[in-house]
Amino acid sequence: MMIDIRNITKSYTMGKETTEVLHGLTFGVEKGEFVAITGPSGSGKSTLMHIIGALDQPTSGTYLLDGEDVSALPADELAKIRRSKIGFVFQSFHLLARATVLRNVELPLVYADVPHAERERRARKALEEAGLDESRFMHQSNQLSGGQMQRVAIARALVNNPAIILADEPTGNLDSKTGDVVLETFQRLHREGRTIVLITHEGYVAEHADRVIVIRDGVIIEDRKSAKGYVKPGKKV
Repeated sequence: MMIDIRNITKSYTMGKETTEVLHGLTFGVEKGEFVAITGPSGSGKSTLMHIIGALDQPTSGTYLLDGEDVSALPADELAKIRRSKIGFVFQSFHLLARATVLRNVELPLVYADVPHAERERRARKALEEAGLDESRFMHQSNQLSGGQMQRVAIARALVNNPAIILADEPTGNLDSKTGDVVLETFQRLHREGRTIVLITHEGYVAEHADRVIVIRDGVIIEDRKSAKGYVKPGKKV
């Protein structure tokens, strides 16, 4: 099991008031699955995303990531988990505007003290996996279209070969046609065996995954195969 969530709760306290956002969630994600977590604003999906991404800790319950209990790790250990096991793709890309595409993708490897030649090799490979044309590799990121920038962000998420790719509203800043191209990229990566968790409030986007978990008011109300049906990792379609 790549992600094993057991009876997770999350509460926030302000003054004398305590608000429970997640109410005992339990589910798992197998290695190689493509799962969408969806729900309306205020449903708790963003809070859950922060826990899955080791950006926050649950109030109670257990979270195992790739077999390791990360439920109560200190901040420095959580940072190591994020660097080594999770590739993030955000709605707003978070690219350095005046840095080249190649440099943007290399950055996680710079922080990991990977030698220059190896950084460039791995960055180029990740960009090819993400489907960006090689002619764009030396462009500054602010010279790219929105879809191209998101492909760079996907490549940056891939470059450390993480256990999971966690995508938070990855099509939120894209038009529908460009968004579909990005979603097709995630589907292809899934077919190649990647584990992907996609957070979205849009039902249409969620159906691009193979499994959909619906959250409302901090509880799971539905956990099902998507309308398009399950495709096993590695299977040609």
